[in-house]
Amino acid sequence: MKDVVIYALPGNESLARSLAHAINCPVQRLNIHRFPDGEQRVALEGPLSGKSVVIVSELHRPDAKILPLIFAADTARDLGAQDVVVVAPYLCYLRQDARFHPGESVSAYSFGRLLSAHIDGLVTIEPHLHRLPSLSAAYAVPVRSPHAVVAMAEWIAANVPHPLIVGPDDESEAWVAQIGERIGAPSVVAHKTREADAKVSVRLHVPSTFAKRTAVIVDDILASGQTMVATVKALVRSGFGNPICIAVHGLFDGISVDDLIATGAGRVVTANTVPHASNAIDVTPALAEALRDLLDTLPTNP
Repeated sequence: MKDVVIYALPGNESLARSLAHAINCPVQRLNIHRFPDGEQRVALEGPLSGKSVVIVSELHRPDAKILPLIFAADTARDLGAQDVVVVAPYLCYLRQDARFHPGESVSAYSFGRLLSAHIDGLVTIEPHLHRLPSLSAAYAVPVRSPHAVVAMAEWIAANVPHPLIVGPDDESEAWVAQIGERIGAPSVVAHKTREADAKVSVRLHVPSTFAKRTAVIVDDILASGQTMVATVKALVRSGFGNPICIAVHGLFDGISVDDLIATGAGRVVTANTVPHASNAIDVTPALAEALRDLLDTLPTNP
């Protein structure tokens, strides 16, 4: 493999170290200094000449992180890096992938063009795609977006006896079925209606033959939590007390673990894509494999 070095934006040090261990490369220091007026200066530990630089940063609440990320990428190239790859376990600005009302920005494409102009490749996991057929529709650089199915299935198999895998909406049907098949567990899918940003209703039918199983709700993103709350309540009404809630990306925008427990959840678990106390599912192996594959495809300069 290439001569690789990894940097982490603040808050991403743990995942950067895990990735570095997985692909056998060093982690070097990235320092950010904030001036009194709010401007930021980035400094990278070297040397970087001829190296493949990997910058790790989840992009939840992204606006304060985007400029340091771009400054770091440009600085790496100025200091002689052969190529620059961003590992963004959670990737932002994907919800606005169309112009729903006159005059609105289509930020999924705008952000894709912005980031693509400064990097040579992108690795993320379980991007929240709606109308985009793939990330390549918005990004002009090679991308890799592995799934979290294996990691989630392994965690459930190791921690939940007799699970029933529950998808909170029709969009989750395919990967809920994959998790169930991988660990030999049945699955059901709820039907969601979003009445407003903070109001969701869920219809769910669970066959009586699954009555003694432990319900495990799996979703890609836990943001406002309204879908998860509605699904927990539907399961409790159906006699499935204390369901386990699992999400790949735990954003917790306006809801907490305690809120979900108070609703009736037995446990709340997320993957380590966004640092949080609920992180219990390690997606480092999937990210590392995707990163190796991407680096191998980038051209090597003589």
